[in-house]
Amino acid sequence: MTKVIVLLAEGFEEVEALTPVDYLRRMGVEVDMVALTENLIVEGAHGIKIIANKQIDEILDYDNYNGVIIPGGLPGATNLRDDDRVIKLVKEFNEKKRLVAAICAGPIVLARAGIIKGKYVTSYPGFEKDLQDGKYKEDIVVQDGNIITARGPAIAVYFAIRISEYLQGKEKAEELKKSILLDLV
Repeated sequence: MTKVIVLLAEGFEEVEALTPVDYLRRMGVEVDMVALTENLIVEGAHGIKIIANKQIDEILDYDNYNGVIIPGGLPGATNLRDDDRVIKLVKEFNEKKRLVAAICAGPIVLARAGIIKGKYVTSYPGFEKDLQDGKYKEDIVVQDGNIITARGPAIAVYFAIRISEYLQGKEKAEELKKSILLDLV
């Protein structure tokens, strides 16, 4: 079974975290919402509290996971970037060519992990300066190999679709588009 981690730090952007969780679960992907906090309740940037499935220290072996998803939001993205456990996880997933996806301010985590050098990336406008090792594009979603980045909250649906396509193939991504009525847009 396909399985991914969505990392949650205090101040995460709610729509960027929950859209991939929701849409991937609809498609049969097992998604663990993983808290960096000691408490499983993590508060987002707009005061919405989410109950995570696990704490980061509970996951001793990442080999059971096919990818990691990093939402943006502030200070959520900086909290993720500044956590050495997250950087270790991101590096490990990238070395094993597993999915590493980040949206909005989230790509700053990838920059600190040193995995975007020479890679095409995007982010929320204004974070370009933090991503100078990468080749910055202004597309709404950018994929370079196993790395997927996206611009921000309004793009969360397209981010989740691209992740679904990466993990499950184009046919499943098309099923997802139809099931959420994206084909009507």
